[in-house]
Amino acid sequence: MQMVPPTAYDRAITVFSPEGRLYQVEYAREAVRRGTTAVGITCKEGVVLAVDRRVTSRLVKIESIEKIFQIDDHVAAATSGLVADARVLIDRARLEAQIYRLSYGEEIPIELLAKKICDIKQAYTQHGGVRPFGVSLLIAGLDKNTSRLFETDPSGALIEYKATAIGSGRPVVMELLEKEYNDNLTLDDALYLAIKSLVKANEEIKAENIDACIIDTKTQQFKKVDIKKILELVDKAKKELESNKEKKNKNE
Repeated sequence: MQMVPPTAYDRAITVFSPEGRLYQVEYAREAVRRGTTAVGITCKEGVVLAVDRRVTSRLVKIESIEKIFQIDDHVAAATSGLVADARVLIDRARLEAQIYRLSYGEEIPIELLAKKICDIKQAYTQHGGVRPFGVSLLIAGLDKNTSRLFETDPSGALIEYKATAIGSGRPVVMELLEKEYNDNLTLDDALYLAIKSLVKANEEIKAENIDACIIDTKTQQFKKVDIKKILELVDKAKKELESNKEKKNKNE
């Protein structure tokens, strides 16, 4: 009996391999793994999102690169992967948030919004003539005074985290978050940890290449972090990481 090569099962999204894998979904995940790094951190005072806006040319206007999107007053999303795919999902998320607000007179719960977006992603893994969305989203916001953070996968799966990362720097960032995250972080601490994570993942990163936002429990409002604040935190993070590296070298 002639063996069928694995590549024969990646021609259509509706075909499972003998191992039960959907190769097109795995290819979409690879697009995310090659994307820019995005970090999300929750704390009692709110939630923080920070992204590395990878700039490939000095001729690019940095403001034109969007990686963090406001969905509603109380919720935002950070993306990694194909930005064009992300924009379609962001538009749908904004629509769902407004439909819920008009229907029920209140803000949409973060988990419900994440599930609605994941339902769309999942539908694109089981119909012929389409492909999976090659993007992961970190959907973060407030349910009343509780900060929530969800990571959505190209397959349509979602997981809630206290702190997480997506993109090419995920392994490095997750290692740092495992060591330094705790439930007693203030909002300022969470912002600094997010910036430090991006610096750790890319030591050559510049402050202007970082975009960050916060949603705090006091105002319940989305707010972009000022570039001066980011510059200050990047300098602080680089000095701390350099100092830690020197101590490690001395100990060795």
